Amino acid sequence: MKTISSVVENYIKKKPFLQSALSQGIINLTSLSRYIRPEIEEALGKDIRNGAIVMALKRLSDDLEFRATHKIVKVLKEIGEITVRSSLTDFTFLVSETILENQTVLLKEVNKNKEVFYTSSRGVNELNIVVSSVLDPVIEQLFAAEKCTQKASNLSSITVKLPSENVSVPGIYYFIFQRLAWEGIVLYEVISTTNEFTIIVDDQHVDVAFKTIKNLKEL
Repeated sequence: MKTISSVVENYIKKKPFLQSALSQGIINLTSLSRYIRPEIEEALGKDIRNGAIVMALKRLSDDLEFRATHKIVKVLKEIGEITVRSSLTDFTFLVSETILENQTVLLKEVNKNKEVFYTSSRGVNELNIVVSSVLDPVIEQLFAAEKCTQKASNLSSITVKLPSENVSVPGIYYFIFQRLAWEGIVLYEVISTTNEFTIIVDDQHVDVAFKTIKNLKEL
């Protein structure tokens, strides 16, 4: 049998941003109840008072706050070093039979200068390379015969060291990226290893992105 609480919970769980806002207590429950009331009434097949929906939302928000954030916040408080690099360029090439050979030559150039930034990832159809802008001429020469589908300049990277517990707690990345999205920050790339991740953002957003991630340690 459907209840108001079960229908409200099902509605909220289908909307991740709304679920997060509830768990953080930053949404007006009375206003939200008025907004979702038509759908709740339709699901139950009867008229429902706003007060009943508010009570269901209150119980749900209290429960969500504990379940969704307790373990995540514990992990985020242990965030380690945060490293920022600027003056980066993001290249995207279509995968070809020769692209790995060209990348091998590029790695030799990268090894000549330990101060430059370099990271690369390969998907099914695309190869992505993010490097310090001083290497732009080298890449443009080495990959001249490759199909470049995108080139973005004036970028910065933020690399975050996560505690080892991050692999056993669901929602860590969602929690972080949700807050970056709230700040209107566009992520050009996300590169991750087991215990760290790097985001690539526009230079004009790097200060806000850094502050947003740093503030997670103070939740």
